[in-house]
Amino acid sequence: MATISIRRSGGASIVSLPKSILSTLGLDIGSKLDLSIDDGQIVLKPIEEELTLEDVLAGSPKERLQLLEEDRVWFDSVQGKEI
Repeated sequence: MATISIRRSGGASIVSLPKSILSTLGLDIGSKLDLSIDDGQIVLKPIEEELTLEDVLAGSPKERLQLLEEDRVWFDSVQGKEI
């Protein structure tokens, strides 16, 4: 268990989570947490967001997303209702 302190940053009161805790939970900067109070205790739960195809491809280099000639041939060979 880690001990942390509440600090002030601008007008906000903040706590910092140790890297080891974030790593253990698979969290990173920008991860979303659900904040609640349960029996007088602060509870933070990771929110599992469903990824979209756009989310997955967002960091991909644009040149990797171009159709190749072999892709075009495959699309041209559509026979029925595959699409």
